[in-house]
Amino acid sequence: MREAEIVIAGAGLAGSIAATMLGRAGHHVVLVDPRPEYRPEFRCEKIDGRQMRVLEKTGLADAVRNAATFDGRSWVARKGRVLEKRQGDQWGMHYETMVNAVRAEIPDSVEFVCGKVADIETGEEMQRVKLADGEEIAARLVIVANGLNFGLRETIGITREITSPNHSVTIGFDLEPAGGGAFSFPALTCYADRPEGRTSYITLFPIGATMRANLFLYRDPDDPWLTEFRNAPTETLHANMPGLRGIIGDYRVAGKVAIRGIDLYVSRGVDKPGVVLVGDAYSTSCPAAGTGTLKVFTDVERLCNVHVPHWLSTPGMGADKIAAFYADPVKAECEAHCIAKAHALKEISIGTGPMAVARRRIKFVGQSCRGALRQLRRPQPVQTTPEMPETGIKTAG
Repeated sequence: MREAEIVIAGAGLAGSIAATMLGRAGHHVVLVDPRPEYRPEFRCEKIDGRQMRVLEKTGLADAVRNAATFDGRSWVARKGRVLEKRQGDQWGMHYETMVNAVRAEIPDSVEFVCGKVADIETGEEMQRVKLADGEEIAARLVIVANGLNFGLRETIGITREITSPNHSVTIGFDLEPAGGGAFSFPALTCYADRPEGRTSYITLFPIGATMRANLFLYRDPDDPWLTEFRNAPTETLHANMPGLRGIIGDYRVAGKVAIRGIDLYVSRGVDKPGVVLVGDAYSTSCPAAGTGTLKVFTDVERLCNVHVPHWLSTPGMGADKIAAFYADPVKAECEAHCIAKAHALKEISIGTGPMAVARRRIKFVGQSCRGALRQLRRPQPVQTTPEMPETGIKTAG
């Protein structure tokens, strides 16, 4: 039987970051995943400044930045007009690019096993990890980072509580000017004009030379509107966000359209000895709220920088040790923030009650005022008057 200190089930974003951090710290790690290279998957496609600051604590921020495109400056728009132009703090990249950039940083000391974890036998001291091909690995700790694949958790008695079914839908596609050339804006977030469109906003940001679009909505997965969008994306987007064309000019949706719905859920019965869940394996967040990678980065940073070193320095791996991670105040605050933002954004986007209407108006006025103040604070260019060639006397005006 193969032996290790730590087995990580899943080499997506959370698992790959954990493997890199723990491998660099000198731990004997075995990373198990069925894919030697992460294949294209429509998930998170940009990281903002707050998320990058958490990623700095993992030692992987430079690797991710080097694989991404920085927007530099971003416009905010609503109701057919630009409300503010602000300093950009977002890095755009496809999800598989991000994961593979992190994978490239995993030290050689980490053993990679191309396979799938099928079962885990837990114990107070050691865990026995069983792979689908029959191989077994003994380890003190198992980190489950296999995202939305729930089957493994069910085998060890962990259940899933869906707290908000069909919470939101994200659509990803490339956008290009209808007449060719390039767009005039560096990056743009445009909020929906009316709640009956069941849309929160569209965000446009560069990935390399391509302008990428993420459209966030609140619709059921079987809503015919999604089929309409897939069949006629440009026309459907025109109808859904009529003010967008007046801001960015005539455009067309290019390439493949990707659609992903999300349920919000949290795992229950996680108080198992020797097994800890991170990222989407523990709970999901709403992509529209933009907190998914914040939760993943926070989970892995706290686990690998704070808890694992303590756990491995003392005997045993009981459930009380694992419980300390889930109760971590930084992790708990992040979880609460993600949940609150997901529900608040949905209410302000499609709510029809007086409070939702008032909040939309306040947000609109606030963005307009910030944009006006930012424009006033910008240094104005000094205008010099030309000199007359013969006399050197400055002309008036």
